[in-house]
Amino acid sequence: MSDFGKIQAREAGLHKKLTSKQMSMIAIGGAIGTGLFLGSKFAIGFAGPGVIASYAIGGLIALFLMGCLAEMTIAHPTSGSFGAYAEHYISPLVGFIVRYSYWACIVLAVGTEVTAVAEYMKMWFPMMPSWCWIIGFSAALIGVNAYSVKAFGSVEYWFSSIKVFAILGFILLATIVLFGQDGGVRGGIHNLTAHGGFAPNGFWGIWVGVIISIFSYLSIEMIAVAAGEAENPEQSVRKAFKATIYRLVIFYILSLTLIVMLLPWTKLVAEGTTSPFIIVMSNIGIPYAHHILNFIVIIAALSAMNSQLYISTRMMFSLSRAGDAPKFLGKIKNNGVPLNALALSASGIAVATIVYTIDPKAAFPVMISLSMFGAMLAWFLIFVTHYFFRRDMQKQGKKLTFKVPCFPIGTLLGAGLMLAVLCTTFFTNEFKPTLLFGIPFVGCLVILFYIMRRNPKL
Repeated sequence: MSDFGKIQAREAGLHKKLTSKQMSMIAIGGAIGTGLFLGSKFAIGFAGPGVIASYAIGGLIALFLMGCLAEMTIAHPTSGSFGAYAEHYISPLVGFIVRYSYWACIVLAVGTEVTAVAEYMKMWFPMMPSWCWIIGFSAALIGVNAYSVKAFGSVEYWFSSIKVFAILGFILLATIVLFGQDGGVRGGIHNLTAHGGFAPNGFWGIWVGVIISIFSYLSIEMIAVAAGEAENPEQSVRKAFKATIYRLVIFYILSLTLIVMLLPWTKLVAEGTTSPFIIVMSNIGIPYAHHILNFIVIIAALSAMNSQLYISTRMMFSLSRAGDAPKFLGKIKNNGVPLNALALSASGIAVATIVYTIDPKAAFPVMISLSMFGAMLAWFLIFVTHYFFRRDMQKQGKKLTFKVPCFPIGTLLGAGLMLAVLCTTFFTNEFKPTLLFGIPFVGCLVILFYIMRRNPKL
């Protein structure tokens, strides 16, 4: 097996400008998005108060994943990240599949985020056509990513800071209301067991809720990609890993616990609005609750889009440097940005805009299903790659400067849970297309891999 240093040398040239503070905020910011603010309502619909268990299980998988990624990233910081690790420690085919499936899923996600922002803006500007917002926000964030990695880090730091303070504000306010003088009137621990019990739809409801929780946690893996451009990768990844552990518990588990304690879960599901956060704020009498949350959700979507543009660009850059994509996509400009890869990755915005214009109801489920499949497959293969990585380290007698405990139990458990979650999508009406579209997509990637290997000039 060749030395991993060859892959790192192959992907050299990017500027290392991301600070430790930016890396920590990028890590947690990636996990706080529209999945929490909007998607949690659907999880509550499946699991009831058991949504706490759903997000706890999803959080456990996410923490196992962060540990595996942190260990590999500190050993081998590079922008190809888990795609490069899979190539080196499993096989070039698996590295090819991880990179392309993840790149495709993120590109599609970029487009869905910006079209979602256009929808949110209608609350304030109902007469403005959606394409104006799509073009405006897209141009701004593409410009940020094209300028420099430092500009990306600064913008993402402030986006993430706003989301973090919004969650902290909500937790503080909800706690005051719940345990204040009128807390017994508005809510209490009885809401966790009333209206059908803690798990009104049984364990199946909780388990389906895990699918949505995984979707909410997606993007925490971007910290491993960003490490390739960090000033001090080892220190930054260590801090980000620890910060993410504590903040995931606080932001997700605590906020959702407060939500289902303050209001009956049946009321949260029955309300017409799409976010349980706004339902709670409206019921406890917060003025302009709709406008406050709309602003936060827009920031969350723009933050996700900013991160997705960055990570998809680096994945395509890595594919090019590996010889699995045209060479011009691996070129770096003087500012340290692979602009050609960025231009291609931004194509998801154009695709989503066309879909949005023609037939959003018919085509968006396909895009979202492919996006979910690519991300879940990447998570599963990260666990598998970590197992091979550790086995290779032990065989060569190499000492790791950072090791996660409970190997191989944590790695195998994470892989098993992710595989179970992925398979579960087939047995639900809402997520059935995930495997129906995802498996043929992987088949196409395998065919493409062997075609490109036999015809390297393509």
